[in-house]
Amino acid sequence: MNTTAELHSLTGAYALHALSDDEHEAFERHLAHCEPCAQESAELSATAARLGLAVSTTPLPVLRERVLRRITTVRQEAPGTQQPGRSGGARLRAGLLSRWALAACLAAAAALGGATVWQHQRAEDAVSQARRAERGADEIAAVLAAPDARTRSGELSSGATGTVVVSRSLDRAVFVVSGMSRPPGGKVYQLWFDDGGTMRSAGLMDPGRSNQSVLLRGALDGASGMGVTVEPAGGSPQPTSAPLALMPFPL
Repeated sequence: MNTTAELHSLTGAYALHALSDDEHEAFERHLAHCEPCAQESAELSATAARLGLAVSTTPLPVLRERVLRRITTVRQEAPGTQQPGRSGGARLRAGLLSRWALAACLAAAAALGGATVWQHQRAEDAVSQARRAERGADEIAAVLAAPDARTRSGELSSGATGTVVVSRSLDRAVFVVSGMSRPPGGKVYQLWFDDGGTMRSAGLMDPGRSNQSVLLRGALDGASGMGVTVEPAGGSPQPTSAPLALMPFPL
Protein backbone atom coordinates (compact mmCIF):
# COMPACT_ATOMS: atom_id res chain seq x y z
CA MET A 1 0.00 0.00 0.00
CA ASN A 2 1.96 3.00 -1.25
CA THR A 3 -0.52 5.45 -2.72
CA THR A 4 -2.50 8.11 -0.88
CA ALA A 5 -5.63 7.08 -2.81
CA GLU A 6 -5.44 3.61 -1.29
CA LEU A 7 -5.03 5.04 2.21
CA HIS A 8 -8.03 7.35 1.76
CA SER A 9 -10.21 4.26 1.17
CA LEU A 10 -9.40 2.63 4.52
CA THR A 11 -11.36 4.86 6.92
CA GLY A 12 -14.20 2.35 7.27
CA ALA A 13 -11.92 -0.65 7.75
CA TYR A 14 -9.91 1.32 10.32
CA ALA A 15 -13.06 2.21 12.29
CA LEU A 16 -14.05 -1.48 12.40
CA HIS A 17 -10.53 -2.64 13.35
CA ALA A 18 -10.35 -4.63 10.14
CA LEU A 19 -6.81 -3.63 9.06
CA SER A 20 -3.70 -5.72 9.31
CA ASP A 21 -0.90 -4.52 11.58
CA ASP A 22 1.05 -3.05 8.66
CA GLU A 23 -2.01 -1.36 7.20
CA HIS A 24 -2.97 -0.04 10.64
CA GLU A 25 0.44 1.54 11.18
CA ALA A 26 0.52 3.04 7.68
CA PHE A 27 -2.99 4.43 8.02
CA GLU A 28 -2.28 6.01 11.42
CA ARG A 29 0.78 7.74 9.94
CA HIS A 30 -1.52 8.96 7.17
CA LEU A 31 -4.08 10.25 9.72
CA ALA A 32 -1.50 12.55 11.26
CA HIS A 33 -1.40 14.54 8.00
CA CYS A 34 -4.94 14.07 6.61
CA GLU A 35 -7.66 15.94 8.47
CA PRO A 36 -10.59 14.66 6.30
CA CYS A 37 -9.62 11.02 6.95
CA ALA A 38 -9.14 11.70 10.66
CA GLN A 39 -12.59 13.27 10.94
CA GLU A 40 -14.29 10.54 8.90
CA SER A 41 -12.59 7.79 10.91
CA ALA A 42 -13.64 9.39 14.20
CA GLU A 43 -17.27 9.70 13.02
CA LEU A 44 -17.36 6.10 11.77
CA SER A 45 -15.81 4.82 15.01
CA ALA A 46 -18.40 6.68 17.09
CA THR A 47 -21.24 5.36 14.93
CA ALA A 48 -19.94 1.78 15.19
CA ALA A 49 -19.71 2.12 18.97
CA ARG A 50 -23.30 3.44 19.23
CA LEU A 51 -24.60 0.63 17.03
CA GLY A 52 -22.78 -1.92 19.13
CA LEU A 53 -24.24 -0.52 22.36
CA ALA A 54 -27.74 -0.44 20.87
CA VAL A 55 -27.78 -4.19 20.24
CA SER A 56 -25.32 -5.44 22.83
CA THR A 57 -26.33 -8.49 24.82
CA THR A 58 -24.58 -11.12 26.87
CA PRO A 59 -23.70 -14.12 24.64
CA LEU A 60 -24.83 -17.58 25.62
CA PRO A 61 -22.14 -19.66 27.38
CA VAL A 62 -22.42 -22.30 24.65
CA LEU A 63 -21.37 -19.76 21.99
CA ARG A 64 -17.72 -19.86 23.06
CA GLU A 65 -17.67 -23.65 22.81
CA ARG A 66 -19.19 -23.53 19.31
CA VAL A 67 -16.65 -20.97 18.12
CA LEU A 68 -13.70 -22.91 19.51
CA ARG A 69 -15.00 -26.14 18.00
CA ARG A 70 -15.52 -24.63 14.55
CA ILE A 71 -12.15 -22.90 14.53
CA THR A 72 -10.48 -26.30 14.34
CA THR A 73 -12.26 -26.98 11.03
CA VAL A 74 -11.29 -23.69 9.33
CA ARG A 75 -8.04 -23.58 7.38
CA GLN A 76 -6.10 -20.40 8.07
CA GLU A 77 -3.88 -18.93 5.40
CA ALA A 78 -0.35 -18.26 6.58
CA PRO A 79 0.70 -14.60 6.81
CA GLY A 80 2.28 -13.33 3.61
CA THR A 81 0.73 -16.06 1.45
CA GLN A 82 -0.13 -14.69 -1.98
CA GLN A 83 -2.35 -16.22 -4.58
CA PRO A 84 -0.57 -16.57 -7.93
CA GLY A 85 -1.73 -14.32 -10.75
CA ARG A 86 -3.07 -11.57 -8.49
CA SER A 87 -1.62 -8.08 -8.57
CA GLY A 88 -1.11 -6.00 -5.46
CA GLY A 89 -4.20 -3.94 -6.27
CA ALA A 90 -6.33 -7.05 -6.78
CA ARG A 91 -5.12 -8.50 -3.50
CA LEU A 92 -5.94 -5.22 -1.75
CA ARG A 93 -9.45 -5.11 -3.23
CA ALA A 94 -10.04 -8.76 -2.32
CA GLY A 95 -8.84 -8.13 1.21
CA LEU A 96 -11.04 -5.08 1.60
CA LEU A 97 -14.05 -6.92 0.22
CA SER A 98 -13.54 -9.83 2.58
CA ARG A 99 -13.18 -7.50 5.54
CA TRP A 100 -16.25 -5.51 4.63
CA ALA A 101 -18.14 -8.75 4.04
CA LEU A 102 -17.12 -9.88 7.51
CA ALA A 103 -18.15 -6.52 8.97
CA ALA A 104 -21.51 -6.75 7.17
CA CYS A 105 -22.07 -10.26 8.51
CA LEU A 106 -21.23 -9.14 12.03
CA ALA A 107 -23.56 -6.14 11.71
CA ALA A 108 -26.36 -8.35 10.41
CA ALA A 109 -25.82 -10.86 13.20
CA ALA A 110 -25.83 -8.06 15.77
CA ALA A 111 -29.02 -6.59 14.32
CA LEU A 112 -30.70 -9.99 14.30
CA GLY A 113 -29.56 -10.62 17.83
CA GLY A 114 -30.83 -7.20 18.87
CA ALA A 115 -34.21 -7.85 17.25
CA THR A 116 -34.41 -11.23 18.96
CA VAL A 117 -33.54 -9.69 22.32
CA TRP A 118 -36.12 -6.91 21.73
CA GLN A 119 -38.84 -9.44 20.83
CA HIS A 120 -37.94 -11.60 23.82
CA GLN A 121 -38.06 -8.56 26.10
CA ARG A 122 -41.44 -7.55 24.68
CA ALA A 123 -42.76 -11.05 25.38
CA GLU A 124 -41.30 -11.00 28.90
CA ASP A 125 -42.86 -7.58 29.53
CA ALA A 126 -46.25 -8.81 28.31
CA VAL A 127 -46.06 -11.87 30.57
CA SER A 128 -45.04 -9.74 33.57
CA GLN A 129 -47.85 -7.29 32.88
CA ALA A 130 -50.38 -10.13 32.63
CA ARG A 131 -49.14 -11.60 35.91
CA ARG A 132 -49.40 -8.23 37.65
CA ALA A 133 -52.92 -7.76 36.32
CA GLU A 134 -53.87 -11.26 37.49
CA ARG A 135 -52.45 -10.63 40.96
CA GLY A 136 -54.29 -7.31 41.13
CA ALA A 137 -57.57 -8.94 40.10
CA ASP A 138 -57.10 -11.66 42.73
CA GLU A 139 -56.46 -9.07 45.44
CA ILE A 140 -59.53 -7.06 44.42
CA ALA A 141 -61.66 -10.20 44.38
CA ALA A 142 -60.38 -11.16 47.84
CA VAL A 143 -61.49 -7.81 49.30
CA LEU A 144 -64.89 -7.89 47.59
CA ALA A 145 -65.51 -11.46 48.74
CA ALA A 146 -64.18 -11.06 52.28
CA PRO A 147 -66.73 -12.10 54.96
CA ASP A 148 -66.29 -8.76 56.73
CA ALA A 149 -66.46 -6.61 53.57
CA ARG A 150 -68.42 -3.40 54.10
CA THR A 151 -69.44 -0.86 51.44
CA ARG A 152 -70.29 2.81 51.19
CA SER A 153 -71.37 4.61 48.03
CA GLY A 154 -71.43 8.22 46.98
CA GLU A 155 -71.48 10.55 44.01
CA LEU A 156 -68.39 12.38 42.81
CA SER A 157 -68.54 16.06 41.85
CA SER A 158 -67.78 14.98 38.27
CA GLY A 159 -71.09 13.08 38.14
CA ALA A 160 -69.54 9.63 38.48
CA THR A 161 -70.72 7.14 41.08
CA GLY A 162 -68.23 5.52 43.44
CA THR A 163 -68.33 2.76 46.02
CA VAL A 164 -65.61 1.94 48.51
CA VAL A 165 -65.38 -1.63 49.81
CA VAL A 166 -63.38 -2.19 53.00
CA SER A 167 -62.17 -5.42 54.63
CA ARG A 168 -60.75 -4.83 58.08
CA SER A 169 -59.48 -8.39 58.35
CA LEU A 170 -57.44 -7.97 55.13
CA ASP A 171 -56.60 -4.34 56.01
CA ARG A 172 -57.34 -3.36 52.41
CA ALA A 173 -59.89 -1.30 50.45
CA VAL A 174 -61.19 -1.24 46.87
CA PHE A 175 -62.72 1.73 45.05
CA VAL A 176 -65.31 0.85 42.39
CA VAL A 177 -66.32 3.71 40.10
CA SER A 178 -68.60 4.11 37.07
CA GLY A 179 -69.17 6.99 34.67
CA MET A 180 -65.75 8.59 35.29
CA SER A 181 -64.83 11.15 32.63
CA ARG A 182 -61.30 11.43 31.30
CA PRO A 183 -59.13 13.83 33.33
CA PRO A 184 -57.82 16.99 31.62
CA GLY A 185 -54.68 16.66 29.50
CA GLY A 186 -51.57 16.07 31.57
CA LYS A 187 -53.67 15.15 34.62
CA VAL A 188 -54.63 11.96 36.43
CA TYR A 189 -57.08 10.92 39.16
CA GLN A 190 -55.28 10.12 42.40
CA LEU A 191 -56.71 8.20 45.37
CA TRP A 192 -55.95 9.06 48.99
CA PHE A 193 -56.35 7.54 52.44
CA ASP A 194 -57.79 10.05 54.89
CA ASP A 195 -55.82 9.63 58.12
CA GLY A 196 -57.84 11.93 60.34
CA GLY A 197 -57.50 14.87 57.95
CA THR A 198 -54.01 13.98 56.72
CA MET A 199 -54.05 12.62 53.17
CA ARG A 200 -51.85 9.65 52.28
CA SER A 201 -51.45 8.59 48.64
CA ALA A 202 -53.28 5.38 47.73
CA GLY A 203 -52.32 5.16 44.05
CA LEU A 204 -53.56 6.37 40.68
CA MET A 205 -56.59 5.49 38.58
CA ASP A 206 -56.43 4.51 34.92
CA PRO A 207 -57.26 7.76 33.06
CA GLY A 208 -58.53 5.86 30.01
CA ARG A 209 -61.27 3.87 31.75
CA SER A 210 -64.62 5.28 32.84
CA ASN A 211 -65.58 2.14 34.80
CA GLN A 212 -62.95 0.45 36.96
CA SER A 213 -62.16 -1.25 40.24
CA VAL A 214 -58.99 -0.03 41.92
CA LEU A 215 -57.20 -1.62 44.86
CA LEU A 216 -56.07 1.22 47.08
CA ARG A 217 -52.30 0.99 47.39
CA GLY A 218 -51.20 0.20 50.91
CA ALA A 219 -52.87 -0.92 54.10
CA LEU A 220 -55.78 0.88 55.78
CA ASP A 221 -53.53 1.41 58.78
CA GLY A 222 -56.29 3.09 60.74
CA ALA A 223 -57.48 5.41 57.94
CA SER A 224 -60.97 6.80 58.48
CA GLY A 225 -61.86 7.33 54.81
CA MET A 226 -60.66 8.04 51.29
CA GLY A 227 -60.61 10.83 48.73
CA VAL A 228 -60.16 11.45 45.00
CA THR A 229 -58.38 14.45 43.49
CA VAL A 230 -57.11 15.58 40.08
CA GLU A 231 -53.30 15.72 40.04
CA PRO A 232 -50.49 16.22 37.52
CA ALA A 233 -49.56 13.11 35.54
CA GLY A 234 -47.52 10.79 37.74
CA GLY A 235 -49.29 11.89 40.91
CA SER A 236 -48.42 14.21 43.79
CA PRO A 237 -47.04 13.62 47.29
CA GLN A 238 -49.91 15.73 48.65
CA PRO A 239 -53.24 16.83 47.11
CA THR A 240 -52.99 19.95 44.96
CA SER A 241 -56.68 20.36 44.10
CA ALA A 242 -60.07 20.27 45.79
CA PRO A 243 -61.31 16.69 46.21
CA LEU A 244 -63.85 15.30 43.79
CA ALA A 245 -65.02 13.06 46.64
CA LEU A 246 -64.38 12.44 50.33
CA MET A 247 -65.90 9.20 51.55
CA PRO A 248 -65.69 7.89 55.13
CA PHE A 249 -65.03 4.20 55.41
CA PRO A 250 -67.99 2.04 56.50
CA LEU A 251 -67.88 0.81 60.07
